[in-house]
Amino acid sequence: QVQLVESGGGLVQPGGSLRLSCAVSGRTFSNFDMGWFRQAPGKEREFVAAIGRDGGGLYYADSVKGRFTISRDGVKNTVYLQMNSLKPEDTAVYYCTADRSQSGVNYAAPVYDFWGQGAQVTVSS
Repeated sequence: QVQLVESGGGLVQPGGSLRLSCAVSGRTFSNFDMGWFRQAPGKEREFVAAIGRDGGGLYYADSVKGRFTISRDGVKNTVYLQMNSLKPEDTAVYYCTADRSQSGVNYAAPVYDFWGQGAQVTVSS
């Protein structure tokens, strides 16, 4: 069974930075395209960023482009989301996801097969 465990969430002031990590276990990490989604209170879950199996194919939501960076480490079996210049509207629970289809990076939630438990990110002064 594939397990995804997020860490690194917390409270940060506007303009600050956080890095989320997602450790993947149970299957070969290199077989998965990976993504990050988020869900704010009272809102739909939305796509944030995705990265291909080989570390290419980077894809970002317009709302985070230029501020967030997704990356992966094949030795540590971990995917990261570096978040800079954080805004109050970035406040949400952030979810790590894995897609085993090997059909390329995707922004649609139903494509992803495995999900982490979520990490809370709160941006507030």
